[in-house]
Amino acid sequence: MHSPPRGLVYAVYYTILAAFAIPVNIVAIAILSRGRCGLSKCITRYLESMAVTDLLVIVTAVLLNRIPGIYFPGSFLSITPVCSLSITLIYAARDCSVWLTVSFTFDRYVAICCQKLKTKYCTESTAALVIGTICAFGCLIDIPWYFLHAPVYVINNTPWYCKLKEIRYTSSMWAAFQWIDRLLTPCLPFFLIIFLNALTVRHILAASRARRRLRVQNTGETRKDPEMESRRKSIVLLFAISGSFILLWLAYVVQFFIERFQVNYKTNGFSDPKFIFLESANMLQMFSCCTNTFIYAVTQRKFREQVTVMVKYPWIRINNLVK
Repeated sequence: MHSPPRGLVYAVYYTILAAFAIPVNIVAIAILSRGRCGLSKCITRYLESMAVTDLLVIVTAVLLNRIPGIYFPGSFLSITPVCSLSITLIYAARDCSVWLTVSFTFDRYVAICCQKLKTKYCTESTAALVIGTICAFGCLIDIPWYFLHAPVYVINNTPWYCKLKEIRYTSSMWAAFQWIDRLLTPCLPFFLIIFLNALTVRHILAASRARRRLRVQNTGETRKDPEMESRRKSIVLLFAISGSFILLWLAYVVQFFIERFQVNYKTNGFSDPKFIFLESANMLQMFSCCTNTFIYAVTQRKFREQVTVMVKYPWIRINNLVK
């Protein structure tokens, strides 16, 4: 994230991503905030917060970092204090987005597998508290990134661009900070989501078999169970969101372990295969910030209906004015 790549592929990709992801997330926020998608208030709050943080990732990482670095090198955004602030905001938005995905996964695990805890935990007030705590912690823990950068060079007493300070390679404290940062995002969330989904799947399979046997014994019916159908829709949404996260962050996690356990891991320019793999991992990770809206559209009928209403609304207004 520190040095935006150069090249036609990167320029086209990040331009399209910004032009696409920003309006998509704004639409998702607008629709979810109306509360007409047939989802509980608890789920809605999590999905809203995820859409907001995804939007912030695109704005900070793509609109204020990648695109200016590619198209406008040497702009105001390249001054070291501004650059350092930009990088800090990128990490904060990214961490909040990732951990909100984890919190949503945990909330659905509790709702499906822990019926006694569900009534107390799966509420709108608890969701608001969890979201606020995650966002506050995500911002605080990334403040050190601002102080970890030094200017690449100084012209007329103005520091330009950002590079990691040499203390990063010599100080055990800074080394520990970077290890903790990478373990907290994305390694721990990555494995937590897999673990929670595995527990949820095991519970669902056991509950489905037991409920099916009970219905057959009591009524002899084998028709669809409305309760299981309702639960299935919630599960599809959960697995689609967490599955998308795992797939799109997998390359980033693999790259982290390769970098940490390979001796003398350095990249030599934009054509170096290691740099290409790193940037590909970043590209996939940022692409994950615009997939949730499509997941909602595919899995939630009422969300699709609200999208249709939003698309038709301007034309209806124009038609009414013309008449």
